[in-house]
Amino acid sequence: MQTDFSITTRGPGLYEFTDDVARWVSGTGLLTLMVQHTSASLLIQENADPEVQLDLQNFFSRLVPPTTDPSMSYLTHTYEGPDDMPAHIKAAMLPTQLSIPVTHGKMRLGMWQGIYLFEHRDRAHQRTVVAHLSR
Repeated sequence: MQTDFSITTRGPGLYEFTDDVARWVSGTGLLTLMVQHTSASLLIQENADPEVQLDLQNFFSRLVPPTTDPSMSYLTHTYEGPDDMPAHIKAAMLPTQLSIPVTHGKMRLGMWQGIYLFEHRDRAHQRTVVAHLSR
């Protein structure tokens, strides 16, 4: 069983889509999610305190700043904007696919866990996450 989830982003940050996935899953099996973009990632992360998402975004922005930062002057892929190559680096460091067990129509996430698309680009995007539930 497969479907696509479309996630509209407004710039950098974590966008939770746990509820959308929860409405779609059924039965028992293994759910695989994969983002179809090279400048965004997928995370299972805490969904109780929004400061967690903000701190993650701030950490990765500091770890991999835009190409306009002097520390990034060695990068050569800059024609798509100062946020593009750093977005690819972040996506290379973070997962772009997730596996989640599903039992009797419920994802086996922990109490405070949610599923997030982590947008690494500065402008708004329409992102696609492919879901496959194998039984």
